[in-house]
Amino acid sequence: MSRSEVLVETDAVSRYYGKSVAVADMSFAIRRGEVLGFLGPNGAGKTTTMQMLTGNLAPSKGRVLIAGHDMQTAPEQAKRHLGYLPEHPPLYRDMTVDEYLDYCATLHSIPRKGRKAARERAKARCGLTEVGGRLTANLSKGFQQRVGLAQAIIHEPDVVVLDEPTVGLDPIQIREVRGLIRELGEDRAVILSTHILSEVQASCDRVQIIHRGQLVLNEGIKELAARMESQVLIAAFRKTPDQGLIQGLAEVRSVDVLEDRRLRITHEPGRDPTDALVRLSVAQDWGLYEINPEQSSLESVFVELTGAAAETS
Repeated sequence: MSRSEVLVETDAVSRYYGKSVAVADMSFAIRRGEVLGFLGPNGAGKTTTMQMLTGNLAPSKGRVLIAGHDMQTAPEQAKRHLGYLPEHPPLYRDMTVDEYLDYCATLHSIPRKGRKAARERAKARCGLTEVGGRLTANLSKGFQQRVGLAQAIIHEPDVVVLDEPTVGLDPIQIREVRGLIRELGEDRAVILSTHILSEVQASCDRVQIIHRGQLVLNEGIKELAARMESQVLIAAFRKTPDQGLIQGLAEVRSVDVLEDRRLRITHEPGRDPTDALVRLSVAQDWGLYEINPEQSSLESVFVELTGAAAETS
């Protein structure tokens, strides 16, 4: 089993609603061992993309491959490799947890003699061991979400698609789900769709951001961390500094004046002017009393690329 094996591939996938374009010429690949964070503001085409990936919506053009199987021409084969947790778990409220998971195992063609083992394994991974005999209707929202997770992984799929998997969970449960996502991502491809940016940073290897139906970011977490590394300093002085002298420092690209004798100093990548600025301030008696890198985050990258207000957790 190769970790470089491509398990999800979209080839110029588009979806139109009349003259409106929901998704335009989207192409990307996800390999075994990757956890992909899929982000986008409301109306960006994220839900449409998820529906096409899971075979719930046909593309207007292009194709989706799951483990090498075309979702349109070989949907049964493709879906055998796919586990899906939609935003609202697809539960039967008049079934117990065990009955429901047995039913899901049957849908996924797990042989009768293997269903109990598959059910118990999924329950253990999702923290459901003690509630097998309870009706799903009587479970809390958090436990219902866990049952949804269990049905998505009961057949040990190669690809797991999770849409807002931590909705309704308490902080301890969220931590447990993060651990499960990382565990699943060790030997599968996992797609995590969420509005909670901290979930992406905690769980994912790669991030994609969709805006107006197009991918505007597709980077690994390490590359994204480099993007977020600050190239801006905020400096505060007791006396008004000479902006021209600071601009003359070799490392400095630009200087912007803020309130209360504060400056926003943009510098060349990898060339921090802090030491030179401190020496210059002492020589000019400006009374430098504060200097810090400007904070950057996934939220700021998201807002920069989409112009949208991001939800954080």
